[in-house]
Amino acid sequence: MPKILILGATSAIAQATARVFATEGAAFCLVGRGAERLEIVAQDLTARGAAETFCLEADLSDCEGHLELIQRADARLGGLDLALIAHGTLGDQAAGQADFSIALKELQTNFLSAVSLLTHLANLLEPRGRGALVAISSVAGDRGRQSNYIYGAAKGGLSIFLQGLRNRLAPAGVRVLTVKPGFVDTPMTAAFNKGLLWVGPEVIATCIHRGLAKGREVVYAPWFWRYIMLVIRAIPERFFKRLKL
Repeated sequence: MPKILILGATSAIAQATARVFATEGAAFCLVGRGAERLEIVAQDLTARGAAETFCLEADLSDCEGHLELIQRADARLGGLDLALIAHGTLGDQAAGQADFSIALKELQTNFLSAVSLLTHLANLLEPRGRGALVAISSVAGDRGRQSNYIYGAAKGGLSIFLQGLRNRLAPAGVRVLTVKPGFVDTPMTAAFNKGLLWVGPEVIATCIHRGLAKGREVVYAPWFWRYIMLVIRAIPERFFKRLKL
């Protein structure tokens, strides 16, 4: 019975991923904002086969409470096997580039708070010599684009942090999986026009589950984004800066 901590448990990708593991009889600690929303998620997972669910309400952008939060979750689960960091925001680029306080909030939520959580989780799991850490990054972090470079910078920083953390924890037997979704149809992207490259959160959940099962280190979700970003990264800067991306 895997024991799973989900941080940002009310997000669409987190819920879809938890449903996959619930069918395997996993036990969950669900962390996020809104006690009622968390309870709805917990009830859904129980109905799908989860062995146990319990909820902790927290503002994950506030790093001060992270250590205590993780200790409580670990104690309640009786030791965790897997932690998924799935919280985040998709801020307003125009507002952020006009007002640094808005940009800072975006970086705090999407990068700094994730670094805080991962640091505490790594320090917990490393002496035990087991477990896995999974964090949702983004293809937006693979190259800076004028349309979302604040969000992209946060996700790019997170991907690099995860890469270093994976290198650190490998000798201890603790796995680190970086997940890089492309366009995902969720409430966070409700205002966007959808096209052929868009997928539902269930597709991302399947990619995460398969990536863990196959021992992957980085998963582009869906798979074709690996090749799209390979092309985008290969465009010389003198040409790329002329593109309206």
